[in-house]
Amino acid sequence: MPTTHLLYLHGFRSSPQSFKAQQMADYVAAHHPSVHWWCPQLPPSPREAAQLLLAGTADWPRATTAVMGSSLGGFYASWFAQQRRCPSVLLNPAVFPARDLARYIGEQTAWHDPAEHFFFQPEFIDELQALDTHGLPAAAPELAFIAKGDEVLDWREMVARYPTAQIALQEGGEHALSDFARHIPRISAFLALP
Repeated sequence: MPTTHLLYLHGFRSSPQSFKAQQMADYVAAHHPSVHWWCPQLPPSPREAAQLLLAGTADWPRATTAVMGSSLGGFYASWFAQQRRCPSVLLNPAVFPARDLARYIGEQTAWHDPAEHFFFQPEFIDELQALDTHGLPAAAPELAFIAKGDEVLDWREMVARYPTAQIALQEGGEHALSDFARHIPRISAFLALP
């Protein structure tokens, strides 16, 4: 089935202004203008983020929805894919965010606007654990782009987390996937963008 509705989820401290989100939005607008695109600003609370995503996609057609996510957005994308039974594209996805983000409890700055601050609350760790779909079989096809050179997340954990996914494993690279543009045609084909 072609994807008619595409959700993009940014990472921790990131925003819809992220490099990859902008590139994907521009590509969809230029080459697949009939696709409904949504890249919301996610609240710091994982529980509130999940509620926002379910409410914002409540009227989307189940059979032709897909989700993409980068880093923490990849973790959310896996959760969303389980809820909607839809295909997912994961870009250096966070695998154990409850473990990894515990050291970020406290005041944080937004990556794209350092003047913008938010507080990462201790209870957000429990909220992340509540959204963890680790161990569940994939709800639908998955495509994961994983860089061995990721300086933030362990590529081995990412590969192990998605045993049935199509995996595009990069030698080198980095967490930001600065060569993201070259992967977009494969993503387009995987999602059957009309």
